[in-house]
Amino acid sequence: MITIDNIRKRFEEQEVLHGISATFKDGHTNLIIGRSGSGKTVLLKCIVGLLTPENGQVLYDGRNIHHLTKSDGIALRQEMGMLFQGAALFDSMNVLDNVLFPLEMFSSKSRSQRLERAHFCLERVGLSDAGHKMPSELSGGMQKRVAIARAIALEPRYLFCDEPNSGLDPISSRIIDRLISDITHEYGITTIVNTHDMSSVRTIGEHILFIHEGGVNWRGTNDEIYTTATPVLQEFLQSDLT
Repeated sequence: MITIDNIRKRFEEQEVLHGISATFKDGHTNLIIGRSGSGKTVLLKCIVGLLTPENGQVLYDGRNIHHLTKSDGIALRQEMGMLFQGAALFDSMNVLDNVLFPLEMFSSKSRSQRLERAHFCLERVGLSDAGHKMPSELSGGMQKRVAIARAIALEPRYLFCDEPNSGLDPISSRIIDRLISDITHEYGITTIVNTHDMSSVRTIGEHILFIHEGGVNWRGTNDEIYTTATPVLQEFLQSDLT
């Protein structure tokens, strides 16, 4: 479980986050949504430790990410999986080596065990026959699936996805959403997804945080979001439909 409490972030004279608090539960897909410039990307960067807030705390099962020793910080990083907006695969490595990369860097398993894990992760995302291919030979959706395989290679407790469906067609987007949801529930991962994709909200949004002008404007589930009377959220939802 990840808990954030009264997070405030300022850039020079502008306060971008205004005291945001939330709880992101294990085994749930937690979505952060909002317009461009609302502060959701800054919030995600504070949660993963790329930015340090001026106030508040970010707790990973009670561990404050911004107050850890160097060794404890490294250990926590190894519990995180990251799915970046552009997949961020290494163009010079084939698919199998991309998935192996975090295992080679951080795992103490034997070479055969690392290979077994990498092959398992590729099979889990439906790409068991793609290990020899280069990223340039894959479609955008397949590249995102490789990126998911790499993100779960170290068996993370926490998974972060930044606009995972960006640039994908609707069918590929649904495949990515289903993979993220299935993996989250299957392994009890705390998953946080930063997204503009309202299809993702409707299908996998178990806990949704709507950020508006640096603050939490609404929170709830995908069953509740389309019946809310919150004006700013309704405007946001309607703009997605037009």
